[in-house]
Amino acid sequence: MYDLTIAAIQSEIIWEDIEANLRLFEDKIDSIVTEVDLIVLPEMFTTGFSMNTCLAEEMEGKTVKWIIEKAKEKSCCILGSVMMKENGKFYNRMLIAKPDGEMVTYDKRHLFTFADEQNYYSKGEKQVTFELKNWKICPLICYDLRFPVWSRNISEIDLYIYVANWPEIRKKPWNNLLIARAIENVSYVIGVNRVGLDGTNKNYSGNSAVIDYKGDEISQIPESKNHIEILTLSKEKLLGFRTKFPALEDGDGFEIIKE
Repeated sequence: MYDLTIAAIQSEIIWEDIEANLRLFEDKIDSIVTEVDLIVLPEMFTTGFSMNTCLAEEMEGKTVKWIIEKAKEKSCCILGSVMMKENGKFYNRMLIAKPDGEMVTYDKRHLFTFADEQNYYSKGEKQVTFELKNWKICPLICYDLRFPVWSRNISEIDLYIYVANWPEIRKKPWNNLLIARAIENVSYVIGVNRVGLDGTNKNYSGNSAVIDYKGDEISQIPESKNHIEILTLSKEKLLGFRTKFPALEDGDGFEIIKE
């Protein structure tokens, strides 16, 4: 039974400066000397939560090449979201780079209308899972956290990952919803949020966390600090708990009807 060692990078993001952020996160990734299986970066880690789609890259661009190269170099999976252009549309897209060069992507489904995100980006149309060391992982982005149906565990997902630019003013819902998603899905949950001020003067306190399948926080990530948290998650303990407490078997069947 494989354990999964993860590194969650809670960091400031330099506003709308792709090159500077790639250097920033390269330094942080290179500072990880422990062997890890998965590195998690925040939402829009190359720009911050910007509506300036002039900065959007294509899949053949430098950020995709960079994340693939770093995943190969570190022999681990690396993920985080960026603004991406494809077929004349813009997406808040999660890039999931595996160490063998495979790339998986997920486009943010729930666009944050409070910040007019829907006026700049197109919403994703499909749920995504990927396999890593016999773990089934579901990647999600920020506002997706508020919509439990989209992440309901009907396919034996072991780990949910939420990357975010979630402002400090709404940190209580962030903290509580991460716990709720772990409890209802009987799954590990990782939430990686940024810290610091962005270009619109919003402050982010991070509150990144790793939550276990019982809803207990197992990380020690300080609020409002740049920090890299390394933890090992046990699939044996997860499956053992699900065997003793088979709540997922009692759930309701449903079908998501996409607009």
